[in-house]
Amino acid sequence: MDGISYYDIRHVTGQLTHIDIDNGVTESAGTSFFDHAVIRALSGKGWGILTIDNFAEKTDKEIKALIGNAGSISAITADEVSLADVKRGIRAVPSMHENPMDVGIEEKADLMLSIERAAKVEGVVNTRANYIERFEEVIFKDSSGAFEHYEICRNGFGIMAVASGNGALQMGYERRHSLRGLNIRHQQELGRSAGDRAVALLSAQPAKGGTMNAVLDPELAGVFAHEAVGHASEGDLIQEGNSVLAGRIGERIGNRIVTIADDPSLPEFGFEPCDAEGSRVERTEIVSRGVVAGFLHSRETLAAIGNGHTGNARAMPGEPPLVRMSNTFIEPGESSPEELIAECRNGILLKGSRGGQVDPGRGIFQFNAEYGYLIENGECTKMVRDVSLSGEILQTLHSIQLCADDQRMHQGYCGKGGQSVPVSDGAPHILLAGAVVGGRVSD
Repeated sequence: MDGISYYDIRHVTGQLTHIDIDNGVTESAGTSFFDHAVIRALSGKGWGILTIDNFAEKTDKEIKALIGNAGSISAITADEVSLADVKRGIRAVPSMHENPMDVGIEEKADLMLSIERAAKVEGVVNTRANYIERFEEVIFKDSSGAFEHYEICRNGFGIMAVASGNGALQMGYERRHSLRGLNIRHQQELGRSAGDRAVALLSAQPAKGGTMNAVLDPELAGVFAHEAVGHASEGDLIQEGNSVLAGRIGERIGNRIVTIADDPSLPEFGFEPCDAEGSRVERTEIVSRGVVAGFLHSRETLAAIGNGHTGNARAMPGEPPLVRMSNTFIEPGESSPEELIAECRNGILLKGSRGGQVDPGRGIFQFNAEYGYLIENGECTKMVRDVSLSGEILQTLHSIQLCADDQRMHQGYCGKGGQSVPVSDGAPHILLAGAVVGGRVSD
C-alpha cells in the first residue's frame, strides 16, 4: 500500500468461561464471546497501531482503509523502528486429553463446588474457588504474505482456604492449569491440601531471619527463574537499559551448574504455536552453564540489540505484542532432593510462593515463600511461616551450589504492560549458600 513499508493483522476470536465460588455460593458463572484485532503499520519512522472490535464483520474494503489509517498514524510518530528478518513456521497445538468445552457449565460448577467443599476442614473459616477456560482462534497475516492460523484452549482452577485460630489467620492455596484439557473431576484432594496447609500454618512459628543456607523447592526456584532472570532477559528492558543483564553476553554470572532457558515450543501452559508477529518459536538459553547466552526478542528488539532470535512477542487479544516469557525454567542437575537437604546441614527449606518484588534494572529481588521447614543436622524439622528470600540476582546465581534431578513446572499468568498471558515456570530443588532469609541480615 502507498507509503506503508510493512503491516500486520492479528485477529483473535473466542470465548471465555468463568466460575467464581465464595463459601459454598456460586457468585458468578457464564461464558462471554470476543472478537478483537490489532493492525500495526510502518510508514515513516514508528508504529501506527489500531485496535478493532467485531473485526470479523469488516469487509475487505474496510480492512484496507483501516490499514491506511494505521499507516497515517505511523507517519507522524517519532520513534525509529527497524525489523529483523523472521523465521516462519507454526508448531502443532498439543492434543487435549479432554476438551473442556464438551463439559457443560453446570457440571463444571458442581465439580468446583466439590473441590471447594473439600477445603472446609476443621479450622477453615473461609474458602474461595475459581475456574477459567479460554478458547481462542487466531489468524495472523502481514504484508509479506505470511499467514498463520490456529486454535488453542486453556483451562484451570484455583482454590484458597483461610483458617482461624488463636487470633490469627493463615491461608493455603492450590492451583492447576493446562493447555491439554485439565480434568477437574477427582480433584478434591487439592482442596483438602489447601485447607490442611492453612490449618497447619496456624501452629507454625514465624521464621527467624538471617543469612543461612537455603533449599528452594521447584515452585519458588521457578519463580526466581521467571521473575529475577526471565524479565531481565526481555529485549525491550535490555533496549531501555533497565536490566542487570544488559551488555553481559558471554559473561559468567553464575555457577557452572546453572542453565536457565525459555521455550515457547514446550507443551506447557505457556506454549505458543507461533508468536504474535508470526515468528517461529524456539528455545532460548538465557544463561548457559553460568554464562549469559541470549535474550528474548521481538523483531524490533532483535534488530536493535541482537543476541538471540525472534519468537518471543506475545499479546492478549486486541493488544499489541510485547516481549514476553513463555515457559521459563532452570535445568535439572544430578543430585536428589534428599542430598540437597543433607548438604544444607543447617538452614531452611522454602516452599511455594506468595509473590514478591523484583527490580531487573538494579538487579535485586524479594520473594515471599508460602511456608518452610527448618533444616537441622541435614534433616527437615519444624514448619515455619512468614518467610521470605531476598538478594541480588547475580550474587544469587553464583550462590547456587546444587541442582536436584526433580524439575517440575508450575502454571500461572504473567502481567506486563497491562497485559496478562499464560506462562509456566519451573526448576528442580536448588541449594543456595548464604541466602538472606526473612528480609533481615543477622548481626
